[in-house]
Amino acid sequence: MIHFHPSSLGKIMTDAQSVATHLITEELAEIIAKRKRTDEETALLQAAKERSLSAGAKTYCGQLAKEFVYNFRSDIRSKYLDKGIIVEDQAIQLYNEVFFTSLSKNTERRTNEWLTGECDIFTGKKIIDIKSAWSLATFPATKDEAHDNDYEWQGRGYMMLWDCDQFELAYCMVSTPEELIGFDDTRIHYVDHIAPELRVTRVLYDRDMVLEEKIKVKSEAARAYINEIIDTIAKDHAV
Repeated sequence: MIHFHPSSLGKIMTDAQSVATHLITEELAEIIAKRKRTDEETALLQAAKERSLSAGAKTYCGQLAKEFVYNFRSDIRSKYLDKGIIVEDQAIQLYNEVFFTSLSKNTERRTNEWLTGECDIFTGKKIIDIKSAWSLATFPATKDEAHDNDYEWQGRGYMMLWDCDQFELAYCMVSTPEELIGFDDTRIHYVDHIAPELRVTRVLYDRDMVLEEKIKVKSEAARAYINEIIDTIAKDHAV
């Protein structure tokens, strides 16, 4: 059975603009054809859309199906991701320094019926996800700037897995390793001279059971679509 990682939820949670063909009943077809709908009809149509996948979600699921059939993973590497991996311990250390904590990276993986993953940090009361900014130019200095829909969905996935009521997204700015900077201006990468408290920006998200139900519905729709694509690949290559 396919389980989604919380980091991939943003790719399948986007709203569908139309209803999946296999969900269209005679009654629903009549509702779709109407220009004016009752509140009840609108609710039925919306429920069907929530069980459908957006075009982007289908593309992502198609890629997962291909990876499954051909047994490979298309990992994306970049200097931005490399920095996050290299300085992860430094970023956690910066967070601890600013907030007088002694947190360490979580190593436990949890799995439920829909998701599987390892959160960065679990305090016992909340999930904390540490993001290392590439440079001062990309570091979000305010909470509004730090909000990210994909990361919010990721956090909601972790809250489901850990049965936790709060998720904190923490952007940390630590100096970039010299070998990654390249031709960038070093002044936006070397930041140790800046006050630590100015180099951590946090956003808090509270658990929402309605959105968790939506995650379950979309995950099941995505799983069904992936299985459909896997079957299609097999049929198209049958000898």
